[in-house]
Amino acid sequence: MNSIKIPITEFPVLDIIKNRWSARAFSQEIITDTQIDTLLEAASWAASANNEQPWQYLYAHRGSEGFKQIWSCLMPGNQPWAIHAASFVVSMARTTFHSNQKVNFLAHHDLGMANAHLLLQARSMDIYSHPMAGFDKIKLRETLNIDEPLDPVCIIALGYLTNAETLEEPFKTRELTPRTRNPISQFVAKIP
Repeated sequence: MNSIKIPITEFPVLDIIKNRWSARAFSQEIITDTQIDTLLEAASWAASANNEQPWQYLYAHRGSEGFKQIWSCLMPGNQPWAIHAASFVVSMARTTFHSNQKVNFLAHHDLGMANAHLLLQARSMDIYSHPMAGFDKIKLRETLNIDEPLDPVCIIALGYLTNAETLEEPFKTRELTPRTRNPISQFVAKIP
């Protein structure tokens, strides 16, 4: 692991949370369907409004036609490093309730919670992840035949870590830059 990516936190935080970061330098090691199933099982246990579980996932492994299709929908800024990921997971929110087809305003929130479970489960398995919003949503819908009410939210690159020296610039520098976060004092206020 790239130790520069492990932050010093102001308050105690679980190691699994501190050790999760969005890697770009992926090795040639594969991820199996069973490992993906474990990640998606973890995602399935996220909290959701009315237990709706509005998440939907598609995935493909490097070397498959599906992987090439997903990769082709990434923005040019993600394509150079993401081509080396072991797998891609397309993360989508079903924006209506099953029971009445009314809009589920919490679908994206709940998907985010499921994605967080997936990312932390991956990290516990020594798999690194990089969620990407940089993709062509219209092209992805057309390429993978994704219909409403599914809303593609992000594509998650998954893989095992390799040396940052394998990356071209500017990705190498980004991989070697320490992580930072705003202090909680900037976004938290106690109500007296």
